[in-house]
Amino acid sequence: KQQARINRFNDLKGNLTTGPDTSEVDIQMGQSRLGKKVLELKDANLTLDAHPILKDFSLLVQANDRIGITGVNGAGKSSLLNVLAERIPLDSGELIVGETVNLGYYTQQNEDLDLDKRVIAYLQEAGEEVVGKNGDRISVTQLLEQFLFDRSTHGTLIKKLSGGEKRRLYLLKLLMQQPNVLLLDEPTNDLDIGTLTILENYLENFNGTVITVSHDRYFLDQVADKLLVLDGHGNITTEVGLFSDYLAKQKTATTKATAPKPTPEVTVEAVKEPAAKHKLTYNEQKEYAHIETDLEKLDEQIETIKTEMNQNGADYGKLAEWQAELDRLNQELDEKMARWDYLSEYAD
Repeated sequence: KQQARINRFNDLKGNLTTGPDTSEVDIQMGQSRLGKKVLELKDANLTLDAHPILKDFSLLVQANDRIGITGVNGAGKSSLLNVLAERIPLDSGELIVGETVNLGYYTQQNEDLDLDKRVIAYLQEAGEEVVGKNGDRISVTQLLEQFLFDRSTHGTLIKKLSGGEKRRLYLLKLLMQQPNVLLLDEPTNDLDIGTLTILENYLENFNGTVITVSHDRYFLDQVADKLLVLDGHGNITTEVGLFSDYLAKQKTATTKATAPKPTPEVTVEAVKEPAAKHKLTYNEQKEYAHIETDLEKLDEQIETIKTEMNQNGADYGKLAEWQAELDRLNQELDEKMARWDYLSEYAD
């Protein structure tokens, strides 16, 4: 890569906001025993607003499965979670829920948040304490501190919390119910990096089943080793492995499909050397006249995005969007630089 690109990376790395230290956080709540059969769909069919979600789909979810759900926007990923949570009935087919299942569903909305309650009172609705894996008792106060709520915030009204803090509180109450099956719907959208680190640590030690809808490659790689891929037409394929591996395989398949067909061989006599280029054409002169301005604009756009990323380092979902845009701009900048280098050889 260009040295300028490396310098930009080092600048960004040096200016990133340091998040809370979660290295010592160890949340190991106890949970009830989970039988071998957890959830099963048999010949499931579902259509919502004339849009097919499931077509004769069968799925067996077992204890300790780690499943990621991905696919095109609007394919019905959240609807599939709602089916598994028994919130949306099937048009036909069957959903079987294991007798030992205690399901926790982290939705995209804070469903039961009473904004006029205080933080600690909201959690006390789920209990004064939980029992850890080793039989030790963990108080609500201790749990709040482990979830990055300072003691000074325990008596705060929920309506005074930030959006990210409300999502964190909602997640904590869900985990306090000690589920053995977790459904997570786009958890990276609103949780800050510190909370996501805690959640990843929790899931790493979680002796249960996790099913996650997410567009975030890094997070899915951490929490899922099997994928359900929705194509948007009611068809679902199963892929074993990490999300990154699946994306790499898709990219390779796309490259092969779009690769140009080999041209037929021609004899040496048929090949003519192109005329030597000595100067720019009229259109190339016009292009060269404003290409440096284009490069400056791209640099400014890149710097603006870098500033936004530096100032909003806790917004995990937004960071992913900015990174995608930054990658696009850097690619465009590289292409412009290569074009400028070519044109400058023949400019007067």
